[in-house]
Amino acid sequence: MTIIVPRGLRRPVTRRSVLRTGSLLAGAGLLSAAGLPLRAQDSGIDWRQAAGTRIVLAGLQHPWMDAIEPLVPRFTELTGIEVTVEKQSESEYVASMPVRLGAGSAVPDVFMIWSLGQAISAGWLEPLDPHRADPALFDAAWYDEEDVFSSARSFERWGDGQSYGMAITAEAQTMFYNGEALEEAGLAPPATMAELEEAAAAMAGPDRAGIAMRAKATGDAAPWTAAGFIFSHGGSIVTLEGGSGLLLPETVAGVETYGRLLREHGPLGIGNYHWMECLNDFQQGAVAIGCDSSNFATDIMDPSRSLVADHAVFGALPAAGDRPAKPNMWHWMAGINAASANKPAAFLFLVWATSPETSLEAAAAGLATTRSSAWSSGAFRNRFGEQAAEAALANLQAADGDLFKAAWFHPRGPEILDAVGIAVNEVVTGAADAETALRAADAKVSAILGG
Repeated sequence: MTIIVPRGLRRPVTRRSVLRTGSLLAGAGLLSAAGLPLRAQDSGIDWRQAAGTRIVLAGLQHPWMDAIEPLVPRFTELTGIEVTVEKQSESEYVASMPVRLGAGSAVPDVFMIWSLGQAISAGWLEPLDPHRADPALFDAAWYDEEDVFSSARSFERWGDGQSYGMAITAEAQTMFYNGEALEEAGLAPPATMAELEEAAAAMAGPDRAGIAMRAKATGDAAPWTAAGFIFSHGGSIVTLEGGSGLLLPETVAGVETYGRLLREHGPLGIGNYHWMECLNDFQQGAVAIGCDSSNFATDIMDPSRSLVADHAVFGALPAAGDRPAKPNMWHWMAGINAASANKPAAFLFLVWATSPETSLEAAAAGLATTRSSAWSSGAFRNRFGEQAAEAALANLQAADGDLFKAAWFHPRGPEILDAVGIAVNEVVTGAADAETALRAADAKVSAILGG
């Protein structure tokens, strides 16, 4: 069949572009004279300084953990540091880590950061700049921070100017469509929210819902995808001035659009959907349209997991009228437990895991890392999908990181987002209209922001 590729996302990899990328990487010092990525051994870091140490890496079930875990034996061979990997579901992880760290546990040594503001304000994260200043631990020329996306570098810096984590993924809210359903309906990927609603209605069938997105009433579920609709309508969760944006007419309009889409065109039980259910339904052909993290492309394009691998279409978030689309975005970060007894070993792990060499290897497995060199590699484009990669980059470029950070980086972000999650769920399930649901959420959020 013919795959419909959104205009502006067609950029084929040619021999000339591959050669040009290689020249740029070599010029930046990322490639050896033989065209291979510089190895960790080529840096000035003393990789064996913590040999014999054992550290614990904790994270959620996530593409980063899936990509990095098979590479951990290479880190152990390089450093002599043993790494124990602990994984939980996202809901379990977000619930258990504050309890664990709040009790002063020295493990895990390294962990995926679910809420930067909460972790910093609670004193759970080790500042990384002193470690970066140690030449035995960090080689700036070899590490090449200019290769890291600027948005990822900004995520790593807190308001006090300190770095408390290293970015490990680059994700943006991205649309996915069942190409066969698009073709049957005679449609191109929607350019506006109004067209998206029309497409969701037209592409639904007896055994296929029109669209699925997160709607579970928790802070780690509905708010992330709903935020793209809020931001695209001109609204906010927390304003850039630090107040609640939930009663802005634009915010109400965004939540109403989001809720109506899922209420009228979503699958049964949509009110209980987190990202796992949305991804599974799309992969199985049970829904025609999905909208979530660009990192889903790795699973969607895997024919061993997905029934739509050969006809999935990826695109930009539709615009709300004449406003520019503002998809949500995210860089997962990993940091060091401030109570860890193994901080040098933990820092070496972070440097190795985010280095040009390891990022290139993880990208070959389909991971969307934070490095331009990895995104440019043929191995990543082949595994992730050329068109999916272009869609992700377009959405990353359109995103407004300041709107995201105002809510998600707030020290009490989890409480704020829980209130929003409840409100969005009520609108999706029809328990309340958008204005009523958001008024209740605003009372909670305004009290938090004013406290």
